Amino acid sequence: MKLLSIRLAVVFMIFIQLSCSTDKNLIKSPGYTQIVVDTLLNEKMSSRALAIDKDKVWYGASNGKYGYISLNGAADFSAIIEKENLKLEFRSLAQTPESVFILSVANPALLYKIDKESKQISLVYEEKHEKVFYDAILFMNEKEGIAIGDPTDGCPSIIKTSDGGNTWNKLSCTGLPKFAEGEAFFAASNTNITYRNGKLFMVSGGVKSKFYVSADKGETWIGYETPIVQGKAMTGVFTSDFYDENIGIIAGGNYEKLEQNLQNKAITFNGGKKWKLIAENAAFGYASCVQFLPDTNGKCILTAGATGVFYSRDSGKKWQQLLPDKDFIAFRFIDNKTAVASGKNRIVKFTLK
Repeated sequence: MKLLSIRLAVVFMIFIQLSCSTDKNLIKSPGYTQIVVDTLLNEKMSSRALAIDKDKVWYGASNGKYGYISLNGAADFSAIIEKENLKLEFRSLAQTPESVFILSVANPALLYKIDKESKQISLVYEEKHEKVFYDAILFMNEKEGIAIGDPTDGCPSIIKTSDGGNTWNKLSCTGLPKFAEGEAFFAASNTNITYRNGKLFMVSGGVKSKFYVSADKGETWIGYETPIVQGKAMTGVFTSDFYDENIGIIAGGNYEKLEQNLQNKAITFNGGKKWKLIAENAAFGYASCVQFLPDTNGKCILTAGATGVFYSRDSGKKWQQLLPDKDFIAFRFIDNKTAVASGKNRIVKFTLK
């Protein structure tokens, strides 16, 4: 009888442990089935650059527009940068605790620093070249930042700062990868480059679509092949995200065949050395933005693009469409169930339920 009691106690403890483990997994992999959309801003513009700054979200947009939207009911802010007769379009945005940086595409490349408190604007970098086109920017810490752009001399254009964004310098091609003819970047959602735990991850697209990793903050890079569709000017990886230094996802496809849902999404569990195609001939087509949900162990992913907004809770094996809306281009998470999304003529808040 005593032995039976001991056995029952052991079984009970195992049951409790399994139950706790299951509950923990469910918490880390929530089964969201819908998105509640709250409009934050309606304005005629295209916005594909966002940054969450505590109780506000900064945005960059077309026609020289930029600003922030309050997330707690305080006043919003918006402004326009004009320079000569240029039609400025800000598709890249990054921040430090004190400043926001917005980077225009095309020639000339213009990088502006905006003081968060005073709203003072400073032009901190300018580059003129017929091929210049910067696509993404981020800060690795409060002092060091990096921006990447299309090749002007056979290698990716990379500029860096080490003084909090006051001065920027372009790297020579010496330590940078040589790009194939027709290989470049897409300025889809400021997600061509990611920084996690001391490593930079960069994705290219076009005729050649590759993945690059740097362990020295962009000075040198190692390149790896991707299985994403490539070979034409508008094919390849358009967006990427890494949950940590090992778990990453890339997505994109063929911009000229927006419904095509094969060879357009892949995942890695070893830092990009090997990529595995996921959900072939299923789920979404062309994707402009993909992001891991925070605090979900790299299992939960959201993506937006030409066929709507899709969600996966099993590392991309299966996907569910949460919104049919095709106008969202970029989004950033506030927490693991709330995000801000932008695109055509509006910026909204996503609440996953």
